[in-house]
Amino acid sequence: MKKSITYSLIFFSLLCSLNVLSQDWQTFYEKSNYLRTPRYNETVEYCERLDRASANISMINLGKSPQGRDIPMLIVDKDGLSNPELIRNKGRLVVLIQSCIHPGEPDGKDASLMLLRDIIIDKKQKGLLDKVSLLVIPIFNVDGHERFGAYNRINQNGPEEMGWRTNALNLNLNRDFLKAEAPEMKHWLKMYNTWLPDFFIDIHTTDGADYQYQLTYDIEKYGNLDSGISRWLNDIYETRLTKGMIDNGYLIFPYVQFRKWHDPRSGLRKGAASPLVSTGYAAAQNRPAVLVETHMLKDYKTRVSAAYALVVETLKILNHQSETVKTLISMADKSTESANFRKEPLPVSFTTSKSDSIMVDFKGFEYTTQKSDLTGGEWFKYDPTKPVIMRVPFFAKVKSEKTVKLPQFYIVPVEWTDVINKLQLHGVSMQELGKDSMILVTVTHFKDAEFSKEPNEGRHMVSVTTEERKELRLYREGSQIIPVNQRAAKIAAFLLEPTASGSLVEWGFFNAVFEQKEYSETYVMEPMAREMLANDPQLKKEFEETVKNNPEYNNQWTMLNWFYNRSKYSDLNYMVYPVGKVY
Repeated sequence: MKKSITYSLIFFSLLCSLNVLSQDWQTFYEKSNYLRTPRYNETVEYCERLDRASANISMINLGKSPQGRDIPMLIVDKDGLSNPELIRNKGRLVVLIQSCIHPGEPDGKDASLMLLRDIIIDKKQKGLLDKVSLLVIPIFNVDGHERFGAYNRINQNGPEEMGWRTNALNLNLNRDFLKAEAPEMKHWLKMYNTWLPDFFIDIHTTDGADYQYQLTYDIEKYGNLDSGISRWLNDIYETRLTKGMIDNGYLIFPYVQFRKWHDPRSGLRKGAASPLVSTGYAAAQNRPAVLVETHMLKDYKTRVSAAYALVVETLKILNHQSETVKTLISMADKSTESANFRKEPLPVSFTTSKSDSIMVDFKGFEYTTQKSDLTGGEWFKYDPTKPVIMRVPFFAKVKSEKTVKLPQFYIVPVEWTDVINKLQLHGVSMQELGKDSMILVTVTHFKDAEFSKEPNEGRHMVSVTTEERKELRLYREGSQIIPVNQRAAKIAAFLLEPTASGSLVEWGFFNAVFEQKEYSETYVMEPMAREMLANDPQLKKEFEETVKNNPEYNNQWTMLNWFYNRSKYSDLNYMVYPVGKVY
């Protein structure tokens, strides 16, 4: 009887398998003769079919977009596990594959859907799950994706229609990783800090000049990522990836910018990515990542195929190198958590040398320039029928532009709830102050602040010069103490250090402290200013230098306000950063 039941179950299982295999699993992209990409609903429907067809896939939603769409993510594991702890207990790496953060660049979405089909249904790539589990986001910017049209990417050769670059709030999500204003990014960060993927693949399509490479890529190896992981990316991953792609018939090259826009012969330059963007953010989290940039002038089939090949090669490398990658990440996290981490200055912005370069071969096309009779500018004309190898300078000597000395901990006042919430979103650990306390802290005073004239991502960014002073300050119960000896120390520093690239100060989240709220009447300040000058000879010298060096000090009120802000009546919180530091 038991044997009969067993045979029946096996037969039923075989019937189910045959039914799955008999279904049409071609993607929308393949059915269109590689010319079109599916809309949101068609993409979600295909993902749901994969989910129903296999116990190896779990489909979840990260959250709602501003327009109310679900943001889908597929969890793919050879045992059907969907819990990060259980997957890691099996010793597997977690790899995040993300597409359509810029939905006008949908190459990764179509490549990912085919890859999932080939892993789960056709079993062609089943071995890629041996030591790796996948998180696949086919469309991150779901609202931008549905701003669909044929004229969304003027520089791009297909597909026939595609989505728009920004989300429904006109925010570029690939500038939002650190400041986390978009609802989509808040959902993403909750996912990221739950899973902490061991490798991140972010797939885009580039702009720029014409050249032979079907795909360029970017990895962080210029000082913003743990040195052990950087060496692995440089010595192992990049070497094997390049060979694997060439063996598969694809020309690839590191993602570069030209020193003179559109002009490869002017030289190539590289730099360290800011944590505002995907690979820079992963680096600040001690995690390796690769930015994939298919070449916009190649036809859509070529671009999708190149993205597919790069993902497959990356997963092969990660399966082979899984133990090494786990060890390197663990070492990086332990290093950041240790007391020794804060002994060395932390670079918070980087610059690329303009004079130090090496010569490299770059596979481009012949091109000419002529002066435009319409605009007077240089008109570049590329000839894709004439491939050429150019010997050009490559500027990739990167050095830290700004460094900070890390404290033992930061203190964020309880009233700055938006800042506290952002730190929590990023997985930063903190401890709540249990009672009102007077604490001796190092306080940053802003000597001046310059606001951008044009908005950037909806904000007027701020550049500041600073001066630090030790002061006894009152912090109320509920204020948050942010210890630096934690895994997310670099994220905390990038957010809270005023001069860091992409800091909350730079993005304008502390703009209120730059506003003077109390003022004085000139008839009150005229006698007081004279008294202050008489009692402090040094003050007179400072005043005269200020007036001399600042043209805006050309009227009575501005001059007397200068004295007011140095009087006993001044606002002690004006031009003062509320976040304290204890060294």
